[in-house]
Amino acid sequence: MPVLTLTAEEWTAMLLSLKVAAVAVAFSLPLGLLVAWLLSRKEFWGKSLLNGLVHLPLILPPVVTGYLLLITFGRRGTVGAFLDETFGLVFSFRWTGAALAAAVMGFPLLVRSIRLSLDAVDRKLEAAAATLGAPPPYVFFTVTLPLILPGIAAGAILAFAKSMGEFGATITFVSNIPGETQTLASAIYTYTQVPGGDVAAMRLTLISIVLSLGALIASEFLSRRIAARMGAA
Repeated sequence: MPVLTLTAEEWTAMLLSLKVAAVAVAFSLPLGLLVAWLLSRKEFWGKSLLNGLVHLPLILPPVVTGYLLLITFGRRGTVGAFLDETFGLVFSFRWTGAALAAAVMGFPLLVRSIRLSLDAVDRKLEAAAATLGAPPPYVFFTVTLPLILPGIAAGAILAFAKSMGEFGATITFVSNIPGETQTLASAIYTYTQVPGGDVAAMRLTLISIVLSLGALIASEFLSRRIAARMGAA
């Protein structure tokens, strides 16, 4: 078969990766926005601890993160058992668990990008809106949010790219089940372990490189837009 032609299994792994990454970003974005706002605009006891916990997945071995997810959200985990019995929601060895692991690993990049955008907003613009009688939620949605949209987009793209390439936490938490939890990264790992799988591994590697590079370029473009917009303001 042609070198660049994907098999049905490879298409499944790629589409599952896109699905997992999209769900991970969609569900972590509201929480990421809230956490970034707290870290940027509020002073409270435990702020440094919260900041450390948010960025912990960046420095922990991914396998450790995956194991912590397994003992917490697995069927016998404290949270996982409750969710299974109460709502019938299962994460371990399901694609939903892969999305959860991807969300956790991409969350620090999402929060950091949004926080930097919030830090760059001119507070005088928000103060001016407040002096005209606008309540804080109205100021946020009409003044602050439009200014940080490029940062939100950049963070979402970086988190999406991180989710696409996540391997260690995912395979520890949800294993490597074809059609259910086998993403691009785990599929590449599988092909490197079987005789004659080098060509397939290279195909998926090239796809991963293209997707990741495209995400980084898009994120850089949006970051430059942030700097230009803030400079013009």
